[in-house]
Amino acid sequence: MATIQLEVADESLLTQLRNACKMLKGVTSVKVKRSNAKEIDVTKSAGYQEAMEDIREGRVTEYSSLEEYFQQMECRDGIQD
Repeated sequence: MATIQLEVADESLLTQLRNACKMLKGVTSVKVKRSNAKEIDVTKSAGYQEAMEDIREGRVTEYSSLEEYFQQMECRDGIQD
């Protein structure tokens, strides 16, 4: 026996998809498993808000390369001295 897993973004289609799958020759069972995980809007988190404030206030440092970053952090080969 083989299993096919479908991921459906619009849960309002589940009934129709389930019925359509049941009509396929050889299909013996159709099970619906709803995801319990709720989508998290990271833009609402305190950390994101703080990061955006840092950007607005100019509290950021830009590097032209990873090597420049390591030099500024006094690292050698990615390992801090």
